Amino acid sequence: MAKTKILFITHEMSPFLELSKISEVTRQLPQAMQEKGFEIRILMPRFGNINERRNRLHEVIRLSGMNIVVDNNDNPLIIKVASIPAARMQVYFLDNEEYFQRKHVFCDDGGKFFADNNERTIFFCKGALETVKKLGWAPDVVHCHGWMSALVPAYMKTAYKDDPTFKDAKVIYSLYDEALKEDLGENFASMALTGNMTAADLIPYQSGSYFSLYEGALSYSDMVVLTGDALCEDMLNIVKKTDIPVFNAENDGEFENYCNLYEQFSGEELETLA
Repeated sequence: MAKTKILFITHEMSPFLELSKISEVTRQLPQAMQEKGFEIRILMPRFGNINERRNRLHEVIRLSGMNIVVDNNDNPLIIKVASIPAARMQVYFLDNEEYFQRKHVFCDDGGKFFADNNERTIFFCKGALETVKKLGWAPDVVHCHGWMSALVPAYMKTAYKDDPTFKDAKVIYSLYDEALKEDLGENFASMALTGNMTAADLIPYQSGSYFSLYEGALSYSDMVVLTGDALCEDMLNIVKKTDIPVFNAENDGEFENYCNLYEQFSGEELETLA
């Protein structure tokens, strides 16, 4: 039987970038799944504070060279890769000089949210899916972590729904208490349109707020993972509103339940897991 293929999309992962609990989960979970026989790929942005020399990043020439359109502008996409020898895992990094080569991740020296974080998010989500297409690797499951991956479920279920790489894939979205106070602006949804998408496809994202990102992501996901974080009532209400199957990950150190979750995607139906 062919191995179940899992794609992890995240904006942070230990040891490369450690901002929150997400970095721990996205470091440990893929390794645990690989050890259980799953085939995995991991994608994240190559932010400027990720040390290329220390982490031994190098460009993957055969994957680089694409242009990702954001707000009618072509933006070159460079793909780099690094290995975690102890885990025998490779991580693919999406790089762009204008969007990612900065000393800080989401805010400037004074703590001000970057005005183009909306464009950076769109670039990352589009770029991630285009990279997987170029890899020629069709995942069975796409597991998204962090607000910066929030457009991936929408893209998969609209613009990419008939693409051979993604047409049979299921998407899981993990909710964390990221406490993002800023928003991506009222024009975020219109900027995010791609392919044959219409404005109606991105209505949940329309306000560009922190909560609208999650509402949009969950409205297109096949399952939501509730982490052990103390999620606020507004976030839990979004889960109830979308009426999506729920997986409670109370102990991220025990991955047996994740293994069962991913295996269910090979079955006919998903059920709420506790």
